[in-house]
Amino acid sequence: MSYIKKGSTEFKKANIALFAGGFSTFAVLYSTQPLLPYLSHDFHISPAAASLSLSATTISLALSLLIVGSLSEAWGRKIIMTFSMFSASILAILTGFSPNFHVLLALRILQGFALSGLSAIAMAYLGEEIDKKSLGIAMGMFISGNSLGGMFGRITIGIITDILNWRAALCGVGVLSLLASILFVIELPDSKNFNPRTLDIGKLYKSMLNHLKNPSLLCLYGIGFLLLGSLVSLYNYIGFQLIAPPYSLSPSLVGFIFILYLMGTFSSTWMGQKADKHGKYKLLLSALIIMFAGAAITLSASLIMKIAGIALLTFGFFGGHSIASSWVGLLASHDKAQASSLYLFFYYIGSSIGGTAGGTFWSSFGWCGVVAMIICFIILALLLLTKLSQKNLDKIISSKEYN
Repeated sequence: MSYIKKGSTEFKKANIALFAGGFSTFAVLYSTQPLLPYLSHDFHISPAAASLSLSATTISLALSLLIVGSLSEAWGRKIIMTFSMFSASILAILTGFSPNFHVLLALRILQGFALSGLSAIAMAYLGEEIDKKSLGIAMGMFISGNSLGGMFGRITIGIITDILNWRAALCGVGVLSLLASILFVIELPDSKNFNPRTLDIGKLYKSMLNHLKNPSLLCLYGIGFLLLGSLVSLYNYIGFQLIAPPYSLSPSLVGFIFILYLMGTFSSTWMGQKADKHGKYKLLLSALIIMFAGAAITLSASLIMKIAGIALLTFGFFGGHSIASSWVGLLASHDKAQASSLYLFFYYIGSSIGGTAGGTFWSSFGWCGVVAMIICFIILALLLLTKLSQKNLDKIISSKEYN
């Protein structure tokens, strides 16, 4: 088999394509996050209800990942990813024309189904096509696209909302995603190591159960759940605090808080490289400790310290997600797309549960309640990480032939 190696033209093209894919996915997926205070106001609903515009999308995404990841084992990678990106972009434009919250919610649920076609399959594509020694940095570049998409999408939302309104902002993100989709199709190399197989629901169900019986994979799935649950809770409700006194920031300024996603763009690639060299266990532990410190610092009343805390947590999150997601691909001995789908299933369920639960903590206890929930999530992730033996996992990985 021929693998794509770092430094080659194909490696650069694959990174550009999947960077664009990650960019588009996060820009669309989290497009309503900075708008929660305005959706709450315009549709006369509670903050927790407004957060359903995000949570419902991630739930439908998570559920459909279990199906689409398995279908790609039979139908192929690129064709499903391409359809996913274009359909999600069109739906993103349509959300701007929602006459009421129920229609907006329905369109967002459909977006979740559409986005599933890229998320898990991109990870499987990388696991199949990229040389083992280059996988860490390639996965890091894909996660970097996620962070930049999340950042620019939210900043664009804030600026357009200030100038026009939130409806125009959602349409603008949809157009941006459509451009990223075109770049993806042009640049992504065709699969060379993918072997299609006859769709057998019984075998796919059995292989899924085998993944769920793997203690090491279960720990990584749990960590993914807690990682995104923490990040989404923080960004969902920080806007409510910052637009209120004593900060009283405008939508544009709150939108620029998401420029901190640049921390994730750097950390996902940098920590991915360091993990390839020094071991995934140590770097994932470091990422979780950084997140813990960042969450605690956001309790400061100082706006500068609060922003520093958000930056730290964001840095730790993207580095940790990059490591955990690439680890899944290495540990899965079969049906890598399905194993990646399961990781992302738990990952996005964490977003849905954490994001909505955070609204309850916000309404009852304010920002201290949100941070307390995040810290509990991180402690649980640390406990799961202690269950992963670096020595045993390295032995498992080294015993596998990368072919």
